[in-house]
Amino acid sequence: MAQYVKKDDDRDEEEYSPFLGIEKGAVLQEARVFNDPQLDSRRCSQVITKLLYLLNQGETFTKVEATEVFFSVTKLFQAKDIGLRRMVYLIIKELSPSSDEVIIVTSSLMKDMNSKTDVYRANAIRVLCRITDGTLLTQIERYLKQAIVDKNPVVASAALVSGIHLLQTNPEIVKRWSNEVQEAVQSRAALVQFHALALLHQIRQNDRLAVSKLVTSLTRGTVRSPLAQCLLIRYTSQVIRESSMNNQSGERPFYDYLEGCLRHKAEMVIFEAARAITELNGVTSRELTPAITVLQLFLSSSKPVLRFAAVRTLNKVAMTHPMAVTNCNIDMESLISDQNRSIATLAITTLLKTGNESGVDRLMKQITNFMSDIADEFKIVVVDAIRSLCLKFPLKYRSLMNFLSNILREEGGFEYKKAIVDSIVILIRDIPDAKESGLLHLCEFIEDCEFTYLSTQILHFLGLEGPKTSDPSKYIRYIYNRVILENATVRASAVSTLAKFGAMVDSLKPRIFVLLRRCLYDNDDEVRDRATLYLNTLGGDGSVVETDKDVKDFLFGSLDIPLANLETSLKNYEPTEEPFDISSVPKEVKSQPLAEKKSAGKKPTALGAPPPAPTSTVDAYERLLSSIPEFSTFGPLFKSSAPVELTEAETEYAVNVVKHIFDKHVVFQYNCTNTIPEQLLENVVVVVDASEAEEFAEVATKPLKSLPYDTPGQTFVAFEKPEGVPAVGRFSNVLKFLVKEVDPSTGEAEEDGVEDEYQLEDSEIVAADYMLKVGVSNFRNAWESLGPDFERVDEYGLGPRESLSEAVNAVINLLGMQPCEGTEVVAANSRSHTCLLSGVYIGNVKVLVRLSFGVDSSKEVAMKLAVRSEDESVSDAIHEVVAN
Repeated sequence: MAQYVKKDDDRDEEEYSPFLGIEKGAVLQEARVFNDPQLDSRRCSQVITKLLYLLNQGETFTKVEATEVFFSVTKLFQAKDIGLRRMVYLIIKELSPSSDEVIIVTSSLMKDMNSKTDVYRANAIRVLCRITDGTLLTQIERYLKQAIVDKNPVVASAALVSGIHLLQTNPEIVKRWSNEVQEAVQSRAALVQFHALALLHQIRQNDRLAVSKLVTSLTRGTVRSPLAQCLLIRYTSQVIRESSMNNQSGERPFYDYLEGCLRHKAEMVIFEAARAITELNGVTSRELTPAITVLQLFLSSSKPVLRFAAVRTLNKVAMTHPMAVTNCNIDMESLISDQNRSIATLAITTLLKTGNESGVDRLMKQITNFMSDIADEFKIVVVDAIRSLCLKFPLKYRSLMNFLSNILREEGGFEYKKAIVDSIVILIRDIPDAKESGLLHLCEFIEDCEFTYLSTQILHFLGLEGPKTSDPSKYIRYIYNRVILENATVRASAVSTLAKFGAMVDSLKPRIFVLLRRCLYDNDDEVRDRATLYLNTLGGDGSVVETDKDVKDFLFGSLDIPLANLETSLKNYEPTEEPFDISSVPKEVKSQPLAEKKSAGKKPTALGAPPPAPTSTVDAYERLLSSIPEFSTFGPLFKSSAPVELTEAETEYAVNVVKHIFDKHVVFQYNCTNTIPEQLLENVVVVVDASEAEEFAEVATKPLKSLPYDTPGQTFVAFEKPEGVPAVGRFSNVLKFLVKEVDPSTGEAEEDGVEDEYQLEDSEIVAADYMLKVGVSNFRNAWESLGPDFERVDEYGLGPRESLSEAVNAVINLLGMQPCEGTEVVAANSRSHTCLLSGVYIGNVKVLVRLSFGVDSSKEVAMKLAVRSEDESVSDAIHEVVAN
């Protein structure tokens, strides 16, 4: 008997589709049943169901097939069966007949729209509004207005929903229904009120004052439908958001209404109000308290959807107001064992954000049992939360690091393992005490790591941090095992790591030499080449001698040159007796060539007229300026800015300026384009007024002899400035030229011309123009290598800002430096942020900046600025730029 039961159970578990094996051809044959003199309603309904299934599966019907089915379906209007009639409405909507075919069913649908059967009326309205165009709509508008205020809620809702759809195609017609829709908002039927409010808001959505009036009138208690109440709460939040942008007084309109909704009898309204309060801009702890209390009650609800909604909302609140959520911690701990894994994950990550130091160990025990039951995507969220918790409570690093190492050994995909490795690396960098144990955990992981990317990442990190530990020799075994057991990519990475240990730890050098010599017999070219390079670079016979500083710089120093520039220079290098000189590679971050930057339809602006397209903008500018005698004595070019437009788009003359910075001089290169075919410009020059730039004195001008139509050309103006000083100022520009008319038929210009001038936008020399954007591959090492000798630290108030991200970008643009390690990106809703910048100041002085930002509830941003450089005066100059 048990066997039979089991068999039945198995049969129940099998998924069986009633539409299995349906083919379009067979169904179209079956559709002929619509033409039978004696209609079988049940059979017709089944065939229509199959047609609807095919249409919803993406099956396409040819024009002939669709027309044939449509005309057959229209014959079913004579059937009296209500169920069949509803299927007919559905198939007509899905077939979307063309305008010439719609006429066939219009009369039948209009007859149904005025029928005594309410189901017919409601469905006929929906179908008519779906398939008709604007012309027919004006004919049935009167009926639709009546339907909106119909006593039957099904009919009224059908008309309102149709209005919402029609608003996209025929807004002018729907907007005439405002009075009827306003009346429907007062309906006692829940769905009618919901649909009426949605339509009324859409009609008025572009009129902010009208929306505000609508919200004001409805928040006085005329909305009974819970669904409509939820909509109203959303519209109220929108009004609060818009009014807070214009109202600086601090008063928040309609907050009392939202708080009142927390006492509503419908759970959906309570939740919607609580969520709206938590999402208010600049919400205070006092405003949050009632919403948090309500969400705390939902945490112990018997309904999974309420528990999920509450814990997800609290999770978001914990990102910005962790202290406000701490009262819910006990309730959330009970959710860790919730059957729904999504709820459990959210509960854990929220607890990790809000928990205190004393409860960390207890929380870790609970999470350990939970991790094996959830998918990788949930595990990654938990790992990120644990990392944040460890940075918050660094004294708890042992238990948290042990937890991360344990889950690292368990099964999991690449993204999950990468998240754990990244977390351990960050903890090692930020918590010095965690370095030894963290490195050993990583060493044990690469013994059995299936992901090449992670193995090479860990080996690289081990090469940087391992030699600085108290006993570097204990890591050598793990590294050399990779040379014996792994693939070529990992073996090459392990060779580089061994060389770094040999360079930094002199006592290990003999043993490292033995291991590197063994690598010379590897079967992979890359591994052998690296071993040969490092054996020669480390020098000597492997005896215990101190490694040269140049070798350490080669192995550990950051590459100050952008790889794209290095690649370009190597491609252009022609083998000669002179070796390749790395100092010849431009250090500035390579910008787009101007040809790529110009917008569509706009005339191109060249860098240098006759020469071929340059390999990089820096090289091109250098060659162009050195070829002009007036500027050849200015010395090496320090920096060239990106082009700045001095004219509006689509004007008669297109002009932009490039600022070239030298040690004692600044050269303005004006790129000009004549966009008028009937004109030739001669003796083109830009007259520059430097009255607002007192430290600059004009020393040279190079005019442009001729500027034909659509042929870019350049004119230059040079200024002298104090040597090595970051002088700033504003310059006003006027384009002066001689205009000659051009005969369109011959293309020749007249002999006589007319003097004319054209006002350009002002140009500026700012502090950022004296800074080259030069990145560093490892900011921490670069920061330590500069040392604290010329470090300057100070704090500044940046005033109220729209967001933390805006403040970060403003400071980056002000300093003109290169963001490092992706720190220019600010996490959403973050209250603090650290940004790392690097660059080279005029005079080729390396500069590193560490910016720490914080924002309070009133959006006031404070910033701590730490600068390290090779010159004390440069560190002071950076602070002066920010202070001013």
